[in-house]
Amino acid sequence: MKRCLIVLCMVYAASGAFSQNTYADSLTAERQKHEKEFLSTVLNEEERKIHPEICFFPINTAFIVEADFVKEVGPAFVMPMTKERTVYYRKMGTLSFKINDTLCTLNVYQNLDLAGRKEYKNYYFVPFKDGTTAISTYGAGKYLDCYFSKKAKKVKLDFNTSYHPYCAYSDRYSCPIVPKENTIPVSIAAGECYVQHD
Repeated sequence: MKRCLIVLCMVYAASGAFSQNTYADSLTAERQKHEKEFLSTVLNEEERKIHPEICFFPINTAFIVEADFVKEVGPAFVMPMTKERTVYYRKMGTLSFKINDTLCTLNVYQNLDLAGRKEYKNYYFVPFKDGTTAISTYGAGKYLDCYFSKKAKKVKLDFNTSYHPYCAYSDRYSCPIVPKENTIPVSIAAGECYVQHD
């Protein structure tokens, strides 16, 4: 019996390692695809000279967390942008989770221009600032895309997929400014990082 248990433990351990490797390989491939498309379609030639690549933190599954979602639909409002542009959002609720035993809360928003499109039915926007902001990530913060049902009580957040706005690389774009209340008291060294260029 003990021998069977040891074998089973070894199988589970191997399967967990395989799962993590599969996740890392998959995300690495997605990052490479994103970087190629971003550099070729979003940035122009001059901007590519300044930003020849995208910086990413090492993949860290500790930054995949399960958050409690509390639905709290607010009125439509104009999200502040880096350049004059009118885009309506509404707050959909809050996400609460722990990073290293520190409780964090982030508001979840819905872009009302996208809300009526079928492909964005379960899409929500989570902009945030954290302890890495203006140090190893863009000074204006980062974004996280979430997909979940409005009836959800638990939501998986994968900060390894968090990314910078286009404005981190080019002043030609107008991007949402992270609301003050979406600043969390921890450092999330995951997703895109930022290298300051002259």
